[in-house]
Amino acid sequence: MSPTTATPAAPPRRAAVRLRRQARAHPRLLDAVLAAGVLVCMLASSLTDPHHPDGPTWRAAPPGTAGFVLMALGAAALVLRRRAPRTVLAATSAASLAVLVSSDPRTPVVMSAAVALYTVAARTDRPTTWRIGLLTSAGLTAGAMLCGNLPWYAQENFGIFAWTGLAAAAGDAVRSRRAYISAIHERADRAERTREEEARRRVAEERLRIARDLHDVVAHHIALVNVQAGVAAHVMDRRPDQAKEALAHVREASRSALDELRATVGLLRQSGDPEAPTEPAPGLARLDDLAERFRNAGLPVEIACPDPADPLPAAVDLAAYRVVQEALTNVHKHAGPGARAEVSVVPVERHIEITVLDGGPGTGPQHATAAAGPPSGGGHGLLGMRERVTALGGTCTAGPRFGGGFRVHAILPAQGAAPAARTPAPVPPPRTQPPKDGR
Repeated sequence: MSPTTATPAAPPRRAAVRLRRQARAHPRLLDAVLAAGVLVCMLASSLTDPHHPDGPTWRAAPPGTAGFVLMALGAAALVLRRRAPRTVLAATSAASLAVLVSSDPRTPVVMSAAVALYTVAARTDRPTTWRIGLLTSAGLTAGAMLCGNLPWYAQENFGIFAWTGLAAAAGDAVRSRRAYISAIHERADRAERTREEEARRRVAEERLRIARDLHDVVAHHIALVNVQAGVAAHVMDRRPDQAKEALAHVREASRSALDELRATVGLLRQSGDPEAPTEPAPGLARLDDLAERFRNAGLPVEIACPDPADPLPAAVDLAAYRVVQEALTNVHKHAGPGARAEVSVVPVERHIEITVLDGGPGTGPQHATAAAGPPSGGGHGLLGMRERVTALGGTCTAGPRFGGGFRVHAILPAQGAAPAARTPAPVPPPRTQPPKDGR
């Protein structure tokens, strides 16, 4: 279609839209115009004879004064059809019945009754439409057949039933279409809200995941760097060789932290699908390397991790590694001098059971304030562990051991996430020894 052909159609379309808006803004004016149109149609039908043998002509016997008054009353009642539809239907039906049973020439007051019946059907439900429509159609038709001045089998009598039934059906169809369109709009609005809520939920989950990863990387490596730097500063003058070894561990830990941070930030900066990482994600296979780093930092660690019969899903393997990493980091930071850590990873049926124990006295600087609550800006380690494990359908508990020390216990499904089993991780009950804060 060329632009010159489409241009003339634009102004009529805009005029129709503007007229529709004005009609919605002034419904009473629209009803008045409708009532005037119905009155004109009734007058034209009562004064002319379209079926005359010589063609349409004026009627030989026009209706009397009562007929004109009933037509005017029936049309005037339509102005209130939106405010009181059933009352208007009763009034127009009574006027129509009065015309049908009189001996004067009939006037088409039944037109106003048909419009009123259409309004009732369009503004109520289907069962009510059936009851009221059948009662109105049957009542007017029966009155015309039994008390009218025409034979009962006259076509005009059956026409009354047909026109009123058609008006009821049209009103019901309009009501159904309005309800259908309203349901479509409501469904679209609900889908839009659902998409927005889903987007917000995914953003929140992604923020939590990034926060957990950054916490695990920073807390672990910076803790090792802190300890090794302290050792180097302490033995720098008396044992330079041991200071060099400690600084080498600092360099290795900082390089590992930078590599993991660079990989995490690189994934965040990519606008499309992230590329495959050049290194595998950490898992239980790297527990020996993790334990060796802690041993170099002065924490004795014993690992008991038999090879699983079947390979674990990547998410479960990573979560298990992070749980052990965070637990050992907390032992190293808060257990105090002379602490030892024991790590046990045992497959139990379709689950992986992880236990990290330490027997330290818990005299770290943060542990000293454990009874007063979590320190400002800390306390996300245990929360991150529980979130990781719970997201996969497992459970995680952490708390002080009887007789001293701390215990972290996690159970992960060996086959990945199990949504039906997602339950909040139980909160450990208070013990006689306060928990090690910041874990």
